[in-house]
Order: sequence, then structure tokens, then C-alpha cells
Amino acid sequence: MSDQSLLGKRVLVTQADMFMGPVLCEVFAGHGATVIANTDSLVAPGAAAAIVAGAGQVDVLVANLAISAPTTAVTEVSEEEWEDCFATLVHPLARLFRAVLPAMIARRSGKILVMGSASALRGIKRASSYSAARGAQLAYVQAVGVEVAAHNVQVNAIAQNFVDNPTYFPPEVQANPRFQERLKREVPLGRLVGAREDAEFAAYLCSEPANCFVGQVFPVCGGWVAR
Repeated sequence: MSDQSLLGKRVLVTQADMFMGPVLCEVFAGHGATVIANTDSLVAPGAAAAIVAGAGQVDVLVANLAISAPTTAVTEVSEEEWEDCFATLVHPLARLFRAVLPAMIARRSGKILVMGSASALRGIKRASSYSAARGAQLAYVQAVGVEVAAHNVQVNAIAQNFVDNPTYFPPEVQANPRFQERLKREVPLGRLVGAREDAEFAAYLCSEPANCFVGQVFPVCGGWVAR
């Protein structure tokens, strides 16, 4: 992809200070995009619409949503934990889509990329609430993707795990020898996917050469899902 493949595109990145946000902003700007890096909470019902309205024209929405993943046995998942996962990861996604899609459909141009999780593609013990919310994200992307494709709007998702980021794999986790052993045991790649590797792929999916992808979920996890 050329260095200026996103030149002239206005890209809204949500939760830009968490998860993949910082590196996404850096990489997208490096490809010529005007990046609107928003760090506001999206939990309140009106927050998504306010953020989109304040951003001006949005050519690309990168829905980067994150929550600390609970590690609770399924029989001990509380109502609060379940609701928190969906309130943070699922409800804001639908609100963002509803806020940004009308203008994209009217222009017959736009892209939405959801930074999701491969936890929805392979079972993980003690992650039922988190995985369910991440799974809802991916199902939503697939449904909306095929619905809006006729309007020349492309909606896709990256389902990632074992990607270097400060929210789920902070330095102290990476420095733990037991974690390094787990990487070698569970991830065919044998290491974390680099943050920039992931962000460059995200930038490609938001560029014109990726117009052919419709409602697709792309695992980025070093082969973890394939095992």
C-alpha cells in the first residue's frame, strides 16, 4: 500500500488512547489520513452520536472498543459483569454505526472497521461474558456489511488476539516467562503480532484497494485460531 493511500480521508478512531488506538492513529496519519482521535467514553446512550457529530465528515470509522477482559467462571458471572461487557463493547458499536452510516450511504462512500477479538472465534475458559460480547460485535459486522455493500460502504472487522497492545498485553505481562512459554505453546507464530503489523493491515482494509471486502472477519492472531 502506498504511503499516501489514505490521503484526504477523514478517519475517526474511538477510544484512541486504549487497545490499538495509539498505533492506529500513528499509522493512519502516516498514510495521509486526517485522524480524529477521540478518547471520550462511549457508554452513555447519546455519546456515540455526539462524537460523530463533533467529528465532521467521517470517511472512515475505526471502532476501537476495549474493556479489561474478566476471568470469571461461567457459574460466577454476575449480572453487572455481563452488562458491563455489552455496555462497553456492543451497545456503543450499534450507536456508532447508526450515527455514521446515513451520511456514508448518502455519499455512496465510506468504510467502517471494527477492532474485535478472536476470542469470539475460539473458546477460552473463564471468558464467557467477554467472548459473548466480542461475538456479538462480529455478528453485527457480518449482518451490516452485507446490508450496506450495495451503497458502496464497506464494513469489516479484525478479530485479533496475541497482538502487542497496552490493554491486553502490557509490558509486565510480556516480561513474564510463563507468558513467553504460553506464546511458544499456543501461538504458531511463536510471538506476539506486532502492533504496527496489525495497524498496517487495518489501514489497508480502510483503503480503496480493499473495496472488495464485505462483512468479513479477518483473524489476526499468529495462527492461534487455526490450532
